[in-house]
Amino acid sequence: MAEFTLPKNSVLTKGLTFKAPEGAKNIRRFEVYRWDPDTGENPRIDSYELDMDHCGPMVLDAILKIKNEVDSTLTFRRSCREGVCGSCAMNINGKNTLACTKAIDFHPGAIRIFPLPHLPVIKDLVPDMSNFFAQYASIKPWIETQTPPPADSERLQGKKDREKLDGLYDCILCACCSTSCPSYWWNSERYLGPAVLLQAYRWLVDSRDENTGERLDDLEDPFKLYRCHTIMNCTDTCPKDLNPAKAIAEIKKLLVQRKLG
Repeated sequence: MAEFTLPKNSVLTKGLTFKAPEGAKNIRRFEVYRWDPDTGENPRIDSYELDMDHCGPMVLDAILKIKNEVDSTLTFRRSCREGVCGSCAMNINGKNTLACTKAIDFHPGAIRIFPLPHLPVIKDLVPDMSNFFAQYASIKPWIETQTPPPADSERLQGKKDREKLDGLYDCILCACCSTSCPSYWWNSERYLGPAVLLQAYRWLVDSRDENTGERLDDLEDPFKLYRCHTIMNCTDTCPKDLNPAKAIAEIKKLLVQRKLG
C-alpha cells in the first residue's frame, strides 16, 4: 500500500459530505482528497454519494460526475479515458492505478481517492510531475547514432530486435510505479526510479541506437540506478502489467557484462 505525504505543517481533516439525490437506491460513496494552497486551509477528505444507476462503471466516470454535477471545484487530470495517456494516475484505495481503467466494482465499500503519493500536490488530485519528467529527459529518450543514415531507407530493424522492445515501449509514463517505490520516496532527487529506468533500458536494447556505452556510463551511479532494492512495488502496481524491476535488473546485468569484457 502506498503512503501519502501531506503538505508541510498540515493535518488531514474531515471535509464536506454531499448526499445522493433523494430516491437513489444504488448508492456508492467516494472519499476524495481535497487541498487548495490558495486558501491556506488544511487538506481534507470530502465525501460524495453518487447514484450508480446514473454513472459509468469506472472510477474516472465517478470523478467526472462529481466535477460536472456535484462539485465543480474538484481538480484533477484526465485525457484519453483509454489507459493510454497516463494523465489520470491516482492512488485509489491505497494502490496507484489509472482512474479510467479501474472499475468501481473492484471494491464493495467506499472508494478513497488520493493523488499519487510522495509528490508535491499542486491542487486536489493533481501532483507536481516536474522532477519526474526532468529525470525522463535526462536519459535522452531518443535514438542517438554515430553513423550517417542509409541513403535510400530508414534505419531498419529486424523482427527479433523489434521484439526486444515489447514490454518497454508500452510504458505510458503515468508514474504509478515510481511513486509506489519506497526507494524513490527517499531519494527522488537522485534515484531515477522504475519508470525512467525502464525507459532507459528501452533505448539500451534498441538495435538502432549507437550510444550504448555513453548511456551505461550515465547510469553507473550509486543513486541513479543502484537505489533499487527489488521491493517489487513497481511491478505490482503497474496498470499496464509491465515489469520495471526486470528492466532494472537487465541494466545491472549489462553493466556487469561490460566490466567482464
